[in-house]
Amino acid sequence: MKKILITGAGSYIGTSFEEYMKQWPDDYQVDTLDMIGDAWKNYDFSGYDTVYHVAGIAHSDNGKISKEKAKLYYEVNTKLTVKTAMKAKASGVKQFIFMSSAIVYGDSAPLGKKKIITPKTPVNPANCYGDSKVRAENGLKKLEDDSFKVVILRPPMIFGKGSKGNYPILAKFAQKLPIFPYVKNCRSMLYIENLMLFVKLMIDNNEAGTFWPQNKEYSNTSELVKMIAAQHGKKIILVKGATLPLKLVGKVTGLVDKAFGNLAYDKKMSEYKDNYQVFTLKESIARTEK
Repeated sequence: MKKILITGAGSYIGTSFEEYMKQWPDDYQVDTLDMIGDAWKNYDFSGYDTVYHVAGIAHSDNGKISKEKAKLYYEVNTKLTVKTAMKAKASGVKQFIFMSSAIVYGDSAPLGKKKIITPKTPVNPANCYGDSKVRAENGLKKLEDDSFKVVILRPPMIFGKGSKGNYPILAKFAQKLPIFPYVKNCRSMLYIENLMLFVKLMIDNNEAGTFWPQNKEYSNTSELVKMIAAQHGKKIILVKGATLPLKLVGKVTGLVDKAFGNLAYDKKMSEYKDNYQVFTLKESIARTEK
């Protein structure tokens, strides 16, 4: 039996993984540790095969970030991550999995401009949130050796039942609006159950390195809204000619590029020796909206 410790209680990803792994009660023991405060420092990490670190401050800011919030990003996303890994390594844990993000490559490209990330694309964080993730990655790499394997995951937007972020906002639009602007954009997304299987494979295969999991298909924001509406038995009309007005609005708020901008991984980057892209985009939406 493999013993897994999730560091970070109450997170969407951590809770989802804990529930997902209950399918194999005889093969895995999964425990969760609350990382708020200092009590975690006294927890015994010895005996665990893998620490799956999901604790972190999510990026929820649009515009200028306060000094206090910036400090919190580095305290939690960087320092806490590295301290947790150091404790794991000192306790004999063999593998550490870190949830980084596609945000390390910067923001989405503005409406109308492509952004396809390849293996040669350098990290280029656009804000302190992205920078806090990059610094955490660098700190973890310094700890890695033959007896302590580090897995860094840089997923794109994650969605599924109960998820937060842009997806539930789009889902609300899909159920309430009769029309929606058609914009030709390209985005990588990752359904939560595809991610859960990918993490399980990282553990089963005792992996190390940096990975870019995503769904097999790219998504388009307008088509995505249309597909969500269809799951609720509603038809939504996509209206062309909205690109210019949206660009003008985008000069005032970053929400436009966040929703309609372009950010995708080269599909080859996300290939893995074992198939984890079990659910198609259409199936993922159906399972999320049912």
